[in-house]
Amino acid sequence: MGSRLTVARRELAGLRAEKTILLAVGIQLFIAAFSSFLVVGLVSMYDPGALDGAEVEVAAAGDAVADLERAAAEVPGASIRRYEDPPAARTAFDRGAADAVVIATHDDRGGIAVAATVPDATVETTVVVVQLRSLLRSYERTERAERAGALTERPLPLPERTGSSPYFAFTYTVLIPVLVFLPVFISGSLVVDSITEEVDQGTLELLRVAPVTIGEIVDGKALAAVAIAPGQALVWLLLLEYNGTPVANVATILLLMTALTTLVVGVAAGIAALTPDRRAAQFLYSIAVLVLFGGATAMAGGPTNAVARLAIDSADPATNATVVVYVGLAAAAYLGVRRFIAANGIDR
Repeated sequence: MGSRLTVARRELAGLRAEKTILLAVGIQLFIAAFSSFLVVGLVSMYDPGALDGAEVEVAAAGDAVADLERAAAEVPGASIRRYEDPPAARTAFDRGAADAVVIATHDDRGGIAVAATVPDATVETTVVVVQLRSLLRSYERTERAERAGALTERPLPLPERTGSSPYFAFTYTVLIPVLVFLPVFISGSLVVDSITEEVDQGTLELLRVAPVTIGEIVDGKALAAVAIAPGQALVWLLLLEYNGTPVANVATILLLMTALTTLVVGVAAGIAALTPDRRAAQFLYSIAVLVLFGGATAMAGGPTNAVARLAIDSADPATNATVVVYVGLAAAAYLGVRRFIAANGIDR
């Protein structure tokens, strides 16, 4: 065990020279440390509907404006200013007195035609479009409910309004899994670089001169790579907690993350042993990780879903079984790769 720890300490000491790894860690640290600020902008890209509630004034005209005003009362932040005719509404928009223009008129068939105008390709456009979408949806919902009595057949009931928060969904289904799994990918890449660099520089032979086997060398490198991953994830989760995002079942999340790190590190070590060329090994590692995590994410009980459910404390027996399965799979995969390397060595 002493030789493995010596190799692991050597690996950890050499991390300071890995500028790419340090940059990736720094980016994650920034995201976790300022998550309460960044999440607002990130959610606006993930789900523009999160911008509902922004103050938007709409210049409206037409003979169906009264119905639009009733709908606006149900949309926070949206306000309607009525104008005598469409040209007057558009003039107000052109001089900046309104954020958008809506012309609502009744047609000959009893329907309502709506024409909307928003700013052209500005930062404000997304906010205005989101609010107009909410306004028109409320408008349509109101009209459907009022006209249901005139139908000869009873329509399907309208779905209940949901009060879910896009910030909650983004934080627990995107942000936390990203912060948890990025160290996994970094650790695997670190092992690939470490093994292939030893081969390129010829230092692997020097290590083998010492009283240490090739299997112990791989164990030491894997130990260093696996050890740093849960440490990073724990820091990220603590920073999220500090910023007001509570995370439940931290220990179980770290156990799952450590198992996945062990699995990925084992795959990375096997690839580096078979393909000691650094570029080729990194390419193959990237493809392998995409296949592994792409396939796992597509499953209903994949690791991303498991982390999200654990974080919000809604894990069921299937979620806990997922953690156990990945722990067993990681142990089996690493031991298999380690045995293969110990028996066949590393190609040169």
